[in-house]
Amino acid sequence: MINVTVWNENRHEQKNPKVREVYPEGIHGAIASFLGEASCNVKTATLDEGDHGLTEEVLEGTDVLVWWGHIAHEEVKDEVVERVKQRVLDGMGLIVLHSGHFSKIFKTLMGTSCDLKWREADEKERIWIVDPSHPITAGLGEYFELEKEEMYGEHFDIPAPDQLVMVSWFEGGEVFRSGCTYQRGNGKVFYFRPGHETYPTYYNENVQKVIVNAVKWAAPVDHARPVYGNAKPLEEIKGSN
Repeated sequence: MINVTVWNENRHEQKNPKVREVYPEGIHGAIASFLGEASCNVKTATLDEGDHGLTEEVLEGTDVLVWWGHIAHEEVKDEVVERVKQRVLDGMGLIVLHSGHFSKIFKTLMGTSCDLKWREADEKERIWIVDPSHPITAGLGEYFELEKEEMYGEHFDIPAPDQLVMVSWFEGGEVFRSGCTYQRGNGKVFYFRPGHETYPTYYNENVQKVIVNAVKWAAPVDHARPVYGNAKPLEEIKGSN
C-alpha cells in the first residue's frame, strides 16, 4: 500500500464561500477521498498546522506527496521546503497540481521561474494524451475534456520535461504542457495542470485517474540508495605511486 500525504494550503476554502461549496471538505479532502478509494493509505496536511503538517516524521512515512497551493506560497517556511526537497532527492515522489507550479518546492526543484500566461474565462480545456505508453495515461483515451477551467498558456518557464505526457488546448486558442515528468535525485516528480479552486475538477473521473496513476508511478522503487562521497577502489590500483 502506498503512503500518500495530500498537502493543501487550505486558504481559499476559508475565505471564499464558492470554493467551500465546491469542496466542503477542502481540496485536500476531495483528493484524499478518491486516493483512499484507490487503496492508498492517505493522510492530509495543511499550511496552518505546525511545520505546515510536514514534520520529519510525516515525510519519512510518506511515499508520495501531493501538493496544491496558490495564494500563500511565500508563507511556506524555507526549512520545510528544504526538508521536502531532501526527501524527494532521497526517493519520495512529488505530484504538483495546478497553481502549485509557483510553489517554492516546485521552483526549487526546477531551477526556473515556472511562470506562465493565465486567464479565468470559464473556457473548455481539451487535454491530449501525447504519450499513450506512459503509466500515468493508463485507462485514458486519446483526450478528455473539462467543460470549464482556468487557462494556462505557453510559454511555461520550466525545464524541458523528461517526458511530456499531456498537452492542453483551450477554447481561447492557447496550448500548454499540462502533464510533465521529471527525475530529481532518486525521486520522481509529476506536474499536472488542471485544478482551479472554483471548478469541480477533482471530481472528474479522468482527472482522478491521472492522479491515481501518477501516485503509483511516483512511488519509490525498493532498492539501495546510491552511495556518495569519497570512495575506496573496488580493485587494486597498480598504476600510481
